[in-house]
Amino acid sequence: MAGRGPAGKTNRSMNTLETGRAEIGHVPVRIWNGGRKGTAMKGMELGGKRATQLQATQPRTAGKKIMHGADYYPEQWLDTPEILEEDLRMMKLAHIDTVTLGVFAWAALEPEEGFWRFEWLDRVMDRLHENGIQVILATPSGARPAWLAKAYPEVLRVTQDRQRNLYGMRMNHCYTSPRYRELTKRIDSKLAARYAKHPALKAWHISNEYHGECHCGLCQEAFRRFLQEKYGSLEKLNQAWWTAFWSKIYTDWEQVESPSSRGEMAVQGLALDWKRFVTVQTKAFMDMEIGAVKAYTPDISVTTNMIGSFIEVDYPRLAPSLDVASMDLYPQWGSASCREVAMDAGFEYDVIRCLKMTPFWLMETTPSMTSWTEVGKLKEPGLHRAGCLQAVAHGADSVQYFQWRKSRGAFEKFHGAIIGHSGHEHTRVFRETAQLGEILGKLGEVAGTRCRGEAAVLYDWSNRWAIEGSMGPRKNKYYEETVREHYRALRSLGLNVDVIEEGQPLEDYAIVAAPMLYLVKVGLAEALEAYVEKGGILLLTYFSGIVDENDLCFQGGFPGPLRKLAGVWVEELDTLYPEEQGRIVSMPENSIKIHGIWTSRDYIEVIHPETAAVEAVHGTSWYQGMPALTSNKWEAGSVWYLAARAEEAFLKILYGKLLSMAAKRKKAQAGPVRQRKLPEEVELSIRRDGTYQYFFYINWGRRECTVKAPEGVELTGGHECRGELVLEPLGTAVVKAAYTERCS
Repeated sequence: MAGRGPAGKTNRSMNTLETGRAEIGHVPVRIWNGGRKGTAMKGMELGGKRATQLQATQPRTAGKKIMHGADYYPEQWLDTPEILEEDLRMMKLAHIDTVTLGVFAWAALEPEEGFWRFEWLDRVMDRLHENGIQVILATPSGARPAWLAKAYPEVLRVTQDRQRNLYGMRMNHCYTSPRYRELTKRIDSKLAARYAKHPALKAWHISNEYHGECHCGLCQEAFRRFLQEKYGSLEKLNQAWWTAFWSKIYTDWEQVESPSSRGEMAVQGLALDWKRFVTVQTKAFMDMEIGAVKAYTPDISVTTNMIGSFIEVDYPRLAPSLDVASMDLYPQWGSASCREVAMDAGFEYDVIRCLKMTPFWLMETTPSMTSWTEVGKLKEPGLHRAGCLQAVAHGADSVQYFQWRKSRGAFEKFHGAIIGHSGHEHTRVFRETAQLGEILGKLGEVAGTRCRGEAAVLYDWSNRWAIEGSMGPRKNKYYEETVREHYRALRSLGLNVDVIEEGQPLEDYAIVAAPMLYLVKVGLAEALEAYVEKGGILLLTYFSGIVDENDLCFQGGFPGPLRKLAGVWVEELDTLYPEEQGRIVSMPENSIKIHGIWTSRDYIEVIHPETAAVEAVHGTSWYQGMPALTSNKWEAGSVWYLAARAEEAFLKILYGKLLSMAAKRKKAQAGPVRQRKLPEEVELSIRRDGTYQYFFYINWGRRECTVKAPEGVELTGGHECRGELVLEPLGTAVVKAAYTERCS
C-alpha cells in the first residue's frame, strides 16, 4: 500500500528500498550521509572481514558477572566525535562493562523515510567492543521521528476524549496501527540483520517502558473483535457487564466504545475489559518487535524495561514473551526514612523478579538524582552503594543507570548521570559509581543465583484495577498500600518474600498473604484450598471474595467462593473517616498466644464465625466484642481472616506467630523456615544456588549496629565472617556461606 512520505517524497511505497553499495544480511540499504558523497564507513558491513575480525577478538560472553552499565546516547554528540573516546576512557575508570544503545535513536538511524544512517552506530559498537564493553541494543519504537508522524498521522494516539495527539513526547503511538507496526518491524529487522553477528551484542532491549493507550477507530474495531472473541454474543456481554442498570444494554457491536469522559465511564465491566485489551495490544506489538529481532538473532536474549507495580499494563501477561525480566526504578530517597523507602523499593524488585522467578536486570536507576519528581533529592554519601546492592540482594543481575552522560538540553538535561555537565570524572557521583562497580566485580559468583521466597503476597493487576475502579465503598481504597504493609511485616522477619499474581503456584510457601482479595478469578478459590489442605497457612482480609472477573458481586454471602475456606460470613463492611480509629483486642485464650490491644483504621467488617475460631475482637463502636481475627483449620493447614485494616505492629506480631507455626509444620520444601532476628533498621535478603547461600545485610539506620550472621566469607571485603557483623550507617555486607540448614 502506497503512503504519503516526507515532503518531496510522496507516494513512495514503504516496502521500496533504494539500494546502494552496503548490505546488511539479505537486506539492501542505502547509507544516508547527509547528502555528502563518500562518507559511508568502509568495512562496516556485518558479515564482512571487519566483523569477522572483531568477533574473533573476544567471546560474546565472558563468565558470570553482575553487569554494571548505563543508557548511552552517542547520537546526541555526533558533532563532537572526541566525546566518544573520552567516554570510553571514563567508562573503564567507572568499571562500566555494559551500555544500552539506541533507545530513542530512530531519527538518527532513519533521518528520512527509506534513508539509513548506520555508520555512527557501527563505529560506536566497534569501539565499545574493542574496549571490552558489551551492548544491550534497543529497538527505537519508543519515540518516532517527526517525519514519520507528519507522513502518517494515523500512527499518533487518540486520547479518551477522542482527540488525536500532535507529534511529540514518547510512547505517543498506536499499537494497533498497521502502518506503525510495519515501520517499526522494518527498522527492527534492519538493526537485527546488521548487528546479528556483532560480538558486542549482549541482548535486545525491546522499545521502552511500554505504557499508554489509544482510542482511535482502529483500536475501537480491535476492541470489539476482542470482546466478540471473549463473549461470543452481545447477550453474554450484557450479562457480564450488568448493562440492564441505567438502560445501558447494547444491541449492536458497533455501539460499544472504549471508556471516555465524554461517554461511558460507569460500566466497570467495560473498564476492566478495556484495560485487559490494552495489555493484549501492548503484548501483540511487543511480540511483533521480538519476532523481528529473533528472526536474525534467535539465541540473543530479549527484554523490555518495566516499571515495577506500574498499574497501566498487566506485566504478568507480558512476561512469557521475555527471556529476562527487567525494570526501571527510582526510589524517592529522602521522602521518608531510608528503611521506609527501601522497603517500597524491595517490593518493586520482588514484583519484577517474580514475573519469571529468575534473576532480573535493573535497567535504569539514577546514580544521583531525578529531574521529574517533585523534589530532585541527591543521594547522600553511601546511599548509592546501599540502594544498588539492595537490588542485587533481591535478585538483580545488573545495575544500570539512566544515564551515562547528561544531555545539554531538552526534557531530562537535569536528570542524574555518571558524567555531569562538567564532563569529567572528578566528582563524588563518579567516585561512588566507580566504587560500586568495583564491588560488583567481586560479586560475580552471585550472578544467576536465585531468591526463593519463603512467604508470598498475592498482588494481581485485575484485582487492583477492579478495586480502584469500583464506586465505593470509599474513595481511597488503599489496596496497594495495604499489600505493601503485609509485605513489610513479612520482610521484617528476615524472610525473602515473593510478590506473585493469583495464577502462580503456591505449594512451596510457608505463608501466603492475600490482602483485599476483592476479585476472585475462576479457579483461585480451589487453588487456595489445595494449598491449605497440604499444610499451608493462608491469611485473608476484609474486602475479599466480593466480585468475579467481570466485577459482578457474588451471591449468597461474602466472602463468596472463599467463605467455606475462611469459615466466616461477612455481614457488613464499615469504612472509617481519617480521624476515626478502631481497636483490635486479643482474646484471653487465643491459639497463638498474642496479648494486647492494637489500632485499626479505614475498614472494619462485621463477621460471623461459621467453622472458624475467634482469636481477637473489635474493641470500639457498636461492633465491640465482635470478631476481628479468626482462624479456621482446613485439613493440614489453616486460614486466618483479619476483619480490619490493622496497624503494622500487629501484622508483624501476627506473621511472627504464623511463621512459628509454619516452622513446626516444616512446610518449606527447599529448606527450613524461621524468623531471623535483626535490628529494626537492618534488611536481610538471601540468594542461593545448590551449594552456597549469599546473605545480603544492609543497615538503613543512622547508627552502627551488630548483627548475627552465618560463618563464611564477606565477599565485598574479602575477610572471614565468624558469626557476627558490625554495620556502619548505610553499611552493607555480603556473606557467602555453605548451604546448610544451620545457616539458612
